[in-house]
Amino acid sequence: MSQAAESSTVSSVLEDPSVQMVSQLYAASLLNAAGSDVDAVLDEFQSFVTDVLEVHPDFNRLLTTGFLNRDGRVSLIDRVVAPLATPLFTNFLRVLARHDRLAILPQILRATRLEHEKRNGRQRVQVVSARQLDHAAVDRIAAQLRQTFSFEPIIEQQMDAGLIGGLVIRVGNSVYDGSLRSRLNQLAKRMQQRSLHEIQSGRDRFSHPEGD
Repeated sequence: MSQAAESSTVSSVLEDPSVQMVSQLYAASLLNAAGSDVDAVLDEFQSFVTDVLEVHPDFNRLLTTGFLNRDGRVSLIDRVVAPLATPLFTNFLRVLARHDRLAILPQILRATRLEHEKRNGRQRVQVVSARQLDHAAVDRIAAQLRQTFSFEPIIEQQMDAGLIGGLVIRVGNSVYDGSLRSRLNQLAKRMQQRSLHEIQSGRDRFSHPEGD
C-alpha cells in the first residue's frame, strides 16, 4: 500500500463514528480509573503516542497491526512497556490489546483529552473563517460563547478562503454557519425554488385557459 493510500485509510478510520464512540468509552474508563492522577496519566499517554509510537514505527507496527496476535501484543507490552510505564497505563494497554483496539490509540488519546476538558467545564469549539482572526475577534467570540453555553470555550481556529466572509462555528455535533458562502447558497436555492414555482404556475395557467 502506498503512503498516500495508507494515510487515507488511517484518516477514514479515525473519522469513523463507531471508532469515535469506542474511543469515548475507553477514554471515560481511563479517566475514572486515574482518579486524582489524571494529568499524570494524560502526560504518560501523550508521551507514549508521540515519543514511542511516532518515533519508532517498527514497534508501532508490531503493536498496532495484525503482525502479532492478541497474546503476542500483550507479551510485547509486558516485555517492553511494563518495566517503564505505570501499572495503570500498562493495564490499559493490555485491555486494548486483548480487544484489538491498539490501532486507535491516537483517537483514544484525543477523546481522553476532550472528556477531561469537558469534565472541567471546558469544551473545544472550531471556528472557521476566511482569514486569520486577531486576538480581539477571538476574545469576542469566546465571550459570546460563554453567554450562550455553560462551558469555557477552547477555540480552535481554521481558515477556509472559500467562505468569503463570516464564520462557521462547530460546537460538538452542532454547526452554526454564518458564512457569506452559506447565505449566498441559501439565496440561490430560494431563487431557484421561486423560479420553479413561477414556471409551474405558468404551466398551470396555460393548461387551464380562461373560460374553461
